[in-house]
Amino acid sequence: MNPIPSARLALALAAGLFATGFAFAADSLDLAKAKAAYPLDTCVVSGEKLEPGDMGDPIDYVYKQEGKPDRLVRFCCKMCVAKFKKNPAKYLQTIDEAAAKTAAPAASAK
Repeated sequence: MNPIPSARLALALAAGLFATGFAFAADSLDLAKAKAAYPLDTCVVSGEKLEPGDMGDPIDYVYKQEGKPDRLVRFCCKMCVAKFKKNPAKYLQTIDEAAAKTAAPAASAK
């Protein structure tokens, strides 16, 4: 038996499982609503604008933490996702502070 076709089949199956798992992760969070409510227009790690550019399209990442709701975190590139994973609390705090500033003017306008 030739091992190359078997390896290709294994890779294809693994890719399919990964894609399916990601779809389930995204289902637990209404991504459209989360993107509309996201308080930053820049990458939480680098400060770069969240728009297509040299690094490609922005990356929408669903952060999961046991016992807490899933959260959307937006990045300018894959490298920033890796930096975020090293210290998520730091970056989540930045997002929470930006959300509080966004909510404060809306609350005072009532």
